[in-house]
Amino acid sequence: MKVMVCGSIGYGGVDEIREFYEKIKQEGFEIVNHVEEQDMDYSHIQDFRDEKELCAKIVNHDLEYVKKADVLVVIVKKPSYGTAIEMYVAKNEGKKIIVFAPESVPTPWPLFFSDFIVTNELDLFKILKSLK
Repeated sequence: MKVMVCGSIGYGGVDEIREFYEKIKQEGFEIVNHVEEQDMDYSHIQDFRDEKELCAKIVNHDLEYVKKADVLVVIVKKPSYGTAIEMYVAKNEGKKIIVFAPESVPTPWPLFFSDFIVTNELDLFKILKSLK
């Protein structure tokens, strides 16, 4: 089973995504790491308005990784346009979506598109193991 971790990159969540990839790998799951593979960390870019080609490269790259994944683990702490669209695409392709929400979530959108909602890592790994 291949796991992809989604969350806010542009709004400061890239380090947490990296940490989750490491933890998931340590638990014995195969990951599809869309951030590290092909060096797609764009967290340093503050303005994409004049970066149309780069936008296409990043979006197409991330959507390819959604296709490769069996399960998306979605960190819901900060808003992310990309994560929302990745969830929508994954849901339409029959992928399982686990929302990791350790804090309150003031929007219904990510919860509606999820198959599971967890508030801690222990429950996250229990669900991942049950899906294996």
